[in-house]
Amino acid sequence: MRIWKKLTAIAIAGVMTMSLVACGNSDTNTSSSGGSDSSSVSGTVTGSGSSALLPLAQNAADAFKEKNPDVSITLNAGGSGTGLKQVSDGTVDIGNSDVAAEDKLEAAQASELVDHKVCVVTMAPVINHDLAADIKSLTKQQLIDIFTGKVKNWNEVGGPDEEILLVTRPETSGTRALFQEYALDGNEEASGSALETDDSGTLIQSVADNKGAIGYVALSYLVNNDKVSTVAIDGVEPTLENTYNGTYPVWGYEHMYTKGEATGAVKAYIDYIMSDEYSGKLEEQGYGVTSKMTVQR
Repeated sequence: MRIWKKLTAIAIAGVMTMSLVACGNSDTNTSSSGGSDSSSVSGTVTGSGSSALLPLAQNAADAFKEKNPDVSITLNAGGSGTGLKQVSDGTVDIGNSDVAAEDKLEAAQASELVDHKVCVVTMAPVINHDLAADIKSLTKQQLIDIFTGKVKNWNEVGGPDEEILLVTRPETSGTRALFQEYALDGNEEASGSALETDDSGTLIQSVADNKGAIGYVALSYLVNNDKVSTVAIDGVEPTLENTYNGTYPVWGYEHMYTKGEATGAVKAYIDYIMSDEYSGKLEEQGYGVTSKMTVQR
């Protein structure tokens, strides 16, 4: 009997030991299986700057927060210059810009920032629908003459007898800087008689409401928006395809700048935007995937 009792005790102890080992293995599998506790991100992300990049930044933020509900993301526009100044000052985590930091900040300030080229943006000239029957395409020189104020009536470029109204951007705008460099060959826009706004939605509405109006806006703001008509430059339409193949000239990189290397939730958010998982959503919104460009800048 004593031998039987000892054997029974040993068997029970063995079963208990195996149970403990099994439980230990179960805990290890749970913690390493990519569950919400180990894979989700928490923290805050703040950003400001480019109005052209804002729709993408907001869309990506919504998708990112679905995967990481403990992250708080606050984004504002204000123009590329504002975003770069605020990230340099430490007011925000991310400064969104249509242009390089060196174009808006002192060299010492720009050197502290790390550039993340998250996508490509195409800028399109847009006109009031009443002009579209006659104005399908403008040469680059005609575009320069219009925006510098040399040409003041549409009949001078093959359009109706209608005074031209410019709808432009403030000097802090990266969209303005990009359009000035690649559409106007560096020529300064006329000022004084032009309407000015850094809100792309307001710009589109102003062009739609004024018969002789012309402005420019990121292609992303024209997705599912038929309030205005686009204009080709030298016969080349402002499309993603033409941007990718290098025939359409007015495009640039969209930058997300951080002061120093990005960490934590900020890094995870930027990495998500640049991931293969999100790249399809870039094009759905009218932005270009950087790796698809056949020309570089």
